[in-house]
Amino acid sequence: MEHRFAEVDEGRITEAIIRDFYEKMIENIRSDCIIVGAGPSGLYAARQLAREGFRVVIVEANNYLGGGFWVGGYLMNGVTVRKPANELLDAIGIPSKRMSEGLYLFDGPYACSKLISSVCEAGARVINMTKFDDVILRENNRVAGVVINWTAVAALPRAITCVDPIALEARLVIDATGHDAVVVNSLAKRGLLEIKGFGGMWVQRSEEMVLNRTTEIHPGLIVTGMAVATVFGIPRMGPTFGAMLLSGKKAAEIAKDILLKRNGTGTVRDILHNQIGFDALQERRA
Repeated sequence: MEHRFAEVDEGRITEAIIRDFYEKMIENIRSDCIIVGAGPSGLYAARQLAREGFRVVIVEANNYLGGGFWVGGYLMNGVTVRKPANELLDAIGIPSKRMSEGLYLFDGPYACSKLISSVCEAGARVINMTKFDDVILRENNRVAGVVINWTAVAALPRAITCVDPIALEARLVIDATGHDAVVVNSLAKRGLLEIKGFGGMWVQRSEEMVLNRTTEIHPGLIVTGMAVATVFGIPRMGPTFGAMLLSGKKAAEIAKDILLKRNGTGTVRDILHNQIGFDALQERRA
């Protein structure tokens, strides 16, 4: 049997890609929460908030999502999770092996792809190959969004070119950038925060401390995952991911509480409904 594809030329394909990209970017200019970093903590926070009806935008510097969650420890694809964090992955339908009392192993690529899928299904938006450049600051140095640029631009020597960044506004920002803690670092450079740097590996102590110290570290900025270890001088945890997932869940809970208490019960969809440009976009899409 001979199969024939629809007759679509190259121009139509290019038009479809560009149109979809810029329509989504316009929608992402203002959101409830921007999550910088798409590792396990950032992804889980995005999933939880999006499922609650908040508009969530994930900014990721790489072309792929998941961070170290894809490959586990030592590039062997085994992702270890200590109880009770395994229950978070169980709820998404990811199978595991019980390796010893309280220790479970998940297949990294499978677990990561399922988590990413659940994030997309929840409605979170992803902007990848996009590097965090700086924060937007408002009254009393409250974080009110992020400044971004293409990841490729950051690799160019400044002597060759200068490409100005753009900005995305948000009611909250979550730093889920792992040990680099790039959002927190942007505030530390201004003297608004202090970073202690993470310590040597100590899994038993690290995971509990990372979870317990996940918090709003500065007005408008929540820190989650291994960025917490960097900020507070907590030992690193190595190739086990339970605290990262639970920290992402806690970050989402903190974010939800802040968004509802500080700004009423409406999400950004309600707040932006009458703003110029937003209605026009909705009408065009309809």
